[in-house]
Amino acid sequence: MEEIIRLFPEGLQVPLQKHIAGRWNELQEIRCRLNKQLEIILNTRNEWDTAITLTKQDFTYMVNQLSEFSLYRMEDELREGYITIEGGHRIGIAGKVNTMQGAVKAIQHITFLNIRVAKERIGCADKIMPSLYHQDYLNTLFVGPPQTGKTTLLRDTARQIASGWKNISARKVGIVDERSEIAGSIKGVPQHNIGTRADVMDACPKAEGMMMMIRSMSPEVLVVDEIGSKKDVQALLEAINAGVIIISSIHGKSLDELKKRPSLHNLFEQHVFQRFILLDRKQIPGHISKVYNEYGEIISEVTEDRPHAMDWGTSFRHNEHVGRI
Repeated sequence: MEEIIRLFPEGLQVPLQKHIAGRWNELQEIRCRLNKQLEIILNTRNEWDTAITLTKQDFTYMVNQLSEFSLYRMEDELREGYITIEGGHRIGIAGKVNTMQGAVKAIQHITFLNIRVAKERIGCADKIMPSLYHQDYLNTLFVGPPQTGKTTLLRDTARQIASGWKNISARKVGIVDERSEIAGSIKGVPQHNIGTRADVMDACPKAEGMMMMIRSMSPEVLVVDEIGSKKDVQALLEAINAGVIIISSIHGKSLDELKKRPSLHNLFEQHVFQRFILLDRKQIPGHISKVYNEYGEIISEVTEDRPHAMDWGTSFRHNEHVGRI
């Protein structure tokens, strides 16, 4: 976590390290607010570091560290509201926004920072991989509210497909990483392990990036994070019609909620996704609640009394593959 510690002024580094000592694996976010105590968000709770109150001088130091003393150099990232640093960690930025003709020009006075800790959990997708394969990989959508581990699972799924899973040979994987969260690229170089046959289109809008990736890199599998707009859906449909497998994620609490969104209507009507992996916040991030097939039938479910066990539903589709997670 040296990439995160070095963002703070030297006098604050030791107190921060002491507060989080032995708990880096639980850390999700560090929230910094001008003239306020540091907020530490862990997997199961949030805490306040009473030894650290961030001053204007502290913020100036941290912003200079983020931008390498050149905010102009990072103008595009600032307009998006975040900066990705070495290690794939994403720093959310808020404060006084300058606009021009109704569009965001820059964030001038940065007074809030949200350090989102990137966690590379190699093997976290092991439990779901059997459900994502039947003769070939299946079009899959990870569904869950924010901070339920969708991107972490998506990344490890991409890694396993691109490196070869069990006796399945490695596939060409194209990752369209609009927000630099899947691969965590810095200057085009992935900071995370995304597999041996993966290629990345970094910081590119999803819809355009999917078409660019298909034309330039001929992927067998496309991985894309947080779809939602009509443009995203149209690009997904075009990719599938081109014979490309889609592995993606979306914010949502349930399939019923997703079905009500007009932009997603065609995806459900055409049964585009053959697997829906539903995540929730009942346990630690990455907790899988249910797995559905393309018809909305539950093929596996976590029981309430055995939070780490799975109940296996019976599919009425005789061609359905039900892999154990």
